[in-house]
Amino acid sequence: MPDLTRQKYTEAIGIASGKGGAGKTTVAVNLAMALQAKGFRVMLFDADLGLANAPILLGTRCPFNISHVLSGEKTLAEVTVTTPQNLRLISGASGNQTLAGLTAVQVTQLVQSFSDLQEELDYLIVDMAAGIAPSMMTLMAACHRRFIVMRNDPSSIADAYGTIKVLLEDESMDEIYLVPNAVNNQLAGEELFQRINRVCAQFLSRSIHYAGSIEMDARIQDAHKHLQPLLTFAPTSQAAKDFRKLAQAVTDLQPVAKPSGAVQFFVNRWLPPQLPSELH
Repeated sequence: MPDLTRQKYTEAIGIASGKGGAGKTTVAVNLAMALQAKGFRVMLFDADLGLANAPILLGTRCPFNISHVLSGEKTLAEVTVTTPQNLRLISGASGNQTLAGLTAVQVTQLVQSFSDLQEELDYLIVDMAAGIAPSMMTLMAACHRRFIVMRNDPSSIADAYGTIKVLLEDESMDEIYLVPNAVNNQLAGEELFQRINRVCAQFLSRSIHYAGSIEMDARIQDAHKHLQPLLTFAPTSQAAKDFRKLAQAVTDLQPVAKPSGAVQFFVNRWLPPQLPSELH
């Protein structure tokens, strides 16, 4: 059973990558599933607002999405669906160029609307769009932790480092974790993290954290073809074990003392209750 006493607020974890194809949506979906399997109350927000893919990997249909919230037609609660895996999901839109170009102000308003949700949640997993657009940076700043998914190829490494550089230097964010994906083995993943972390320490004078690695596993593509998350399609596969280890690593982390972003998801749940003397 999870230690729910340590979870005094809804912790938002942003899953990002410097470029498309790194596997961030796969990580976001399966991390959410693994946390839920541990007994935590989890919601997944597909914040790739213009090209949402999480519903596809979960084999679910979303009649409404975040575009209906931004237009004022629906509330967040009304667009939230329960997937066949019993996961709570808020979907972005697919093929919506307008949503892909939201301003930072619009994204801030979207983040603030999460405070209206009445659901009791332990974790909000936010699947970001790839890249360093202002809207994505606003969403990343609204999270308590940031996971950067990357592969061991030159372009993915360069883009992951570029994203980390923006987060650290331009946005002054902390709680940045690396998730090497599709690595040959755990040792290769740890070595990749050490390489990136040394570069960050040398050129940015800052260090990042290691969350855990996901090993290369052909069953992931098989799961995608069957429109299922890996944890339900092939629960005994190596990558499924890695996702469960990643979920354990997340739950082992100490609560964030103070978020670094100016606007946070569920900020109302961070505010201490008023004492009677403060009500006068």
